[in-house]
Amino acid sequence: MKRRKFLQTVGLATGGMILPVGSNNWVARGVDRANNPQRLVVILLRGAIDGLNVVIPHQDADYYSRRPSIAINPPGETKGAIDLDGFFGLHPALSDLIPFWQQKNLAFITNCGSPEANRSHFDAQDYLETGTPGIKQTPDGWLNRLLAQLPQDNPTQALNVGNTTPKILKGTMPIAHLRPGKNSLSPLPLDRPRVSNAFDRLYSGNSKIDKAYQEGRQARSIILEQLNQEMMSASRGAISPHKFVDDAAEVAQLIAGDAKTQLAFMDIGGWDTHINEPGVLNRSLPPLGEGLATLVNNLGAAYKDTVILVMSEFGRTVQENGNKGTDHGHGNLMWLLGGAVKGGKIYGDWTGLSESNLYEGRDLPVTTDFREAIASILTQHLNLSLQQLASVFPNYQLVDNLNLLKG
Repeated sequence: MKRRKFLQTVGLATGGMILPVGSNNWVARGVDRANNPQRLVVILLRGAIDGLNVVIPHQDADYYSRRPSIAINPPGETKGAIDLDGFFGLHPALSDLIPFWQQKNLAFITNCGSPEANRSHFDAQDYLETGTPGIKQTPDGWLNRLLAQLPQDNPTQALNVGNTTPKILKGTMPIAHLRPGKNSLSPLPLDRPRVSNAFDRLYSGNSKIDKAYQEGRQARSIILEQLNQEMMSASRGAISPHKFVDDAAEVAQLIAGDAKTQLAFMDIGGWDTHINEPGVLNRSLPPLGEGLATLVNNLGAAYKDTVILVMSEFGRTVQENGNKGTDHGHGNLMWLLGGAVKGGKIYGDWTGLSESNLYEGRDLPVTTDFREAIASILTQHLNLSLQQLASVFPNYQLVDNLNLLKG
């Protein structure tokens, strides 16, 4: 049996924390935290969250006339929205995020999305992850291409929370994987002294695969040490009922610690609200808000150099359907959170909800291309040049830098 095949057979690859072999192997190389500590965390809400019921236009009468059963009450009323700026309000289940709004670390971009009006979850997610709307053949993701544009001086990690590689991280650059949920610290065969000693002898040379193994051993040691410290100091025998909260705490620990994580990706499902949208959002938004707050609070000093980007593949129809839900739409909401964010603002070109202003008479139109918003972050926060940006988002040119970050 070949050594590469043996590595896969013992379970180090597909089920482990680190993906050690193949095109996405062991550990990514990126920016030295000491010289360029900026971090980016991308969170994808799969299923198309209803942005209009997250940030509520409570001063738009059409919002209430088109959503008689599912609209969020205005501020001041029972279960009403939490006012943000006099026109928009936040869903009350996301109250954990209000301190960040007040600290001007939280912002939203309305009418944001893909110029490709595709109501298929799968296609729309692919376009969002590849960064090439309308082109299905793109083999890699924009976050992997971004990693390739960062300085390669010292080993760092692009971290994926998940057991498989999402399209946004597919590509030539290697990444690290963290198991989602409480099993992220589950032992691998490599953690057994007898196995690890045998592997250390087997891969002690200078070949490419030997070096990959040696780097992976070092990366896993760093990650386990960081996560074990977090469990010992914070858990005290209690467990969180929310998987996202657990994952967010571990990601923050890795970013803030010695694991040299600069880019991280997480995804959360369950946002396709065709039926009983109020019930779904009332169950799902609290752990989302709690998880984001946990991520922020556990980042510590690293928070000031971090941007957290939350996005979804498309929005929902303005008009509610007959099942107290909403159907697949077009424009949506992008969330920005971080110490570097110029927050306390709603960005984007809000066009109102009258039928004449809607896309095809039913959906929020897209007035800000999602690539425009992300490109503004990449150029301002990660200091990418326009030439580098063209490699991340091919065939796209930055039109209007949104000035989303503090100077």
